[in-house]
Amino acid sequence: MTDGALEKIGFNLSFGGQQLRFRHRSEVLNCDMTFSIYLPPQSEQVPVPVLYWLSGLTCTDENFVAKAGAQQYAAEQGIAIVCPDTSPRGDGVPDDPGGAYDFGLGAGFYVNATEQPWSDHYQMYDYVLDELPGLINSKFPVNSEKMSISGHSMGGHGALTIALNNSGRYSSVSAFSPICSPINCPWGQKALSAYIGGNAQDNRGQWAKHDTVELVKVADMTLKQSIPILIDQGDADNFLAEQLNTQLLVDTAERVNFPMQIRFQAGYDHSYFFIATLIGEHIKFHAQHLR
Repeated sequence: MTDGALEKIGFNLSFGGQQLRFRHRSEVLNCDMTFSIYLPPQSEQVPVPVLYWLSGLTCTDENFVAKAGAQQYAAEQGIAIVCPDTSPRGDGVPDDPGGAYDFGLGAGFYVNATEQPWSDHYQMYDYVLDELPGLINSKFPVNSEKMSISGHSMGGHGALTIALNNSGRYSSVSAFSPICSPINCPWGQKALSAYIGGNAQDNRGQWAKHDTVELVKVADMTLKQSIPILIDQGDADNFLAEQLNTQLLVDTAERVNFPMQIRFQAGYDHSYFFIATLIGEHIKFHAQHLR
């Protein structure tokens, strides 16, 4: 495929809008990529705001589309939803040598890799921040001045860190069960040591750019005042203690007076049943800030 060309590979009507899927050539990732986009019925008359959704480990662009039930709420609020894949894919794209689920294909962690062999393809930070929005803005009826971002687990980490590193880019950010401090969990330590190199001690400056807790510690007043944040976390999540570090984010935000709404939801786990339960509230949250 040529740069900028889109191949439509999926189409369904949903709540008066269109659920679409496309393949395109990514110059940033040096491979073909897929993404899904929901266009609400309002997009037939005017450009609409857009919410970017970043999925978690092992997911593709299709998990959220099929499981979250977001289309109904997006149609009500007149918001487009864009779902990128979670990593580069294809011939020549390296994977975890041991075939583990938490690294390599399906686990790009939304960072720009600097270490070989990952750096030739694993540039998910730039893809989500610049390349994909540039494509969406040029090809679809969206308002490029009205963007928000959300995600789940690894994608919640991606949404939070990308938004916090780019003040003014997004109108709001939300997350379900995010990896709040990759520096302090096995998933994050494995990914960052391979993609970026070193460890949390000898390469802390680079690692900290991809850690929500560390970014909150150094946030200035302008950032604290500029971006509304909503996080939902199930208290029955089996990854909560070892991988997610939600309480560490709560404690850090309180200590540095960083305003964010973090809600623990009784009895909920890490699954899409949890996301489907609260996605309507998250879309309404973003809609308030995208108007």
